[in-house]
Amino acid sequence: MDQQYFSKEGLEKLKAEYAHRTGQLRTEIAARIKEAKEQGDLTENAEFAEAKEAQSLNEGRVEELKAILDNAVLIEARASSGVARVGSHLKVQAGKDSREFVIVGAAEADPANGKISNESPLGTALLGTKKGDKVSVRTPKGEVEYKVLEIK
Repeated sequence: MDQQYFSKEGLEKLKAEYAHRTGQLRTEIAARIKEAKEQGDLTENAEFAEAKEAQSLNEGRVEELKAILDNAVLIEARASSGVARVGSHLKVQAGKDSREFVIVGAAEADPANGKISNESPLGTALLGTKKGDKVSVRTPKGEVEYKVLEIK
């Protein structure tokens, strides 16, 4: 798995989910399985089947989280060099509209809230730019030109 970039908050959120799933949730599921086993015949025991399914889904997510955390790279706050990188806050203009974005790792992307992935077409185009640079990005609506107004 490739490196994935995370803000401090994003990384803490993943660590908290991992701790919850490996601790409390595992215990709860194990108790459900034990209780279902005590009901007797497991061949027609819906509670047992549901508990085993929950266990399988939880363990799958635990493995996924472990792999992500093993390859996580923390985006460290540094003094702005004036060059856009992962973790940079940018103000850009497209036509008459201006928007603000933060370039984040793919796992933290939330375009509706201004968090764009470093792997997205716009994120990739903006990486390495400086104030005043223009980039052109192909979107579903066609080619859009963005001008970098500010980088923090």
